[in-house]
Amino acid sequence: MALIVQKFGGSSVGSIERIENVARKAIQSREAGHDVVVVVSAMKGETDRLLKLAHEAAQTASPRPRELDLLLSTGETVTITLLTMVLERLGAPARCYTGAQVRILTDSAFSKARIQDIDDEIIREDLQLGRIVVVAGFQGVDENGSITTLGRGGSDTTAVALAAALGADECQIYTDVDGVYTTDPRVVPTARRLDRITFEEMLELASLGSKVLQIRAVEFAGKYRVPLRVLSSFEEGPGTLITMEGENMPQGSMEEPLIAGIAFNRDEAKLTVIGVPDKPGIAARILGPIAKANIEVDMIVQNISNEGMTDFTFTVHKNEYERAMEILRDQAKEMGAREVFGDTGIVKLSLVGVGMRSHAGVASRMFDALADEGINIQMISTSEIKISVVIDEKYLELGTRALHKAFELDDEEGRTVRVEGN
Repeated sequence: MALIVQKFGGSSVGSIERIENVARKAIQSREAGHDVVVVVSAMKGETDRLLKLAHEAAQTASPRPRELDLLLSTGETVTITLLTMVLERLGAPARCYTGAQVRILTDSAFSKARIQDIDDEIIREDLQLGRIVVVAGFQGVDENGSITTLGRGGSDTTAVALAAALGADECQIYTDVDGVYTTDPRVVPTARRLDRITFEEMLELASLGSKVLQIRAVEFAGKYRVPLRVLSSFEEGPGTLITMEGENMPQGSMEEPLIAGIAFNRDEAKLTVIGVPDKPGIAARILGPIAKANIEVDMIVQNISNEGMTDFTFTVHKNEYERAMEILRDQAKEMGAREVFGDTGIVKLSLVGVGMRSHAGVASRMFDALADEGINIQMISTSEIKISVVIDEKYLELGTRALHKAFELDDEEGRTVRVEGN
């Protein structure tokens, strides 16, 4: 017998029919002899509806955070009560709780609260009585008794945090996809579902554009070594297991696969300042005001000095492009730079895999594959298990398919191929 935490998102509980489907999955796990805790989100579209009502009522784009959190938390409260009613109707004893009733204690950072502690006693008592426990995701309570919400991906975080507190054997995240794929199947139809992937790889993929899981939930799971499994709410299958490197390796596997997947991000913009003095502190003078404006910088390239001058390029989120450009132009004038220009028609394309640690030649193979398709690389960034390049946005699909083919990601044998060379 295992203790399993199951999380279902908004699309999985979007109607009573779908809630019944969730109930049957929970009952199936219970009938298999497992203790089951279910974490649910608000019904699809409900949070947006509540936000719209809040803005209409307050007649401002920024309603008071404390009251807004209380309002938004009602979406999950509706779902837990409906699911519990359905479970009882189907013959499964169940009990539901809000985040405050469980006492998921958070700080007081409304709309983006962070979990500090969980009192799991009441859940354990219900499990011992044979009940399925249903908990509202996305919400908690601060030390003053005020309802808080956890921000984007909050229900995933709730599920992982509960799994960690309870010492669960597995945290199952049910979504509208049946697992983590080597890349987006809408771009590469031959993309393959991965049987397993490491926390490190999943974190990189999530940060680089993959939308399957929220970064915060993966970080939490990795920190507390909670095995995650991504499954489909709408079809049966083994999903994708996310675990520590080297754990739960398939029988017969000798080492980690070379490349786990390919991620891409269309939300990047590039800014370049031409002809700035090449001297100590120049990077700080350029990026300091950008940081003070709370604009996050991603990739950075500084060219080799030529006659005491250099060029400096960096990328930001597209939503921050105009503000960053305005700041950069002011800085360029102060520094006597020759020119400032930008480009919003770019995309970041990334290879991710823990196998890079022990295999040479991944970068050259990547660059060769893009060159063969006539795709120019504008920027390069690397880490121990990642290589990212910036290319023209119009080459996104072509570049992704070229890399998927070059690293044989749709071929099971190809995932462990060795790459020779530098």
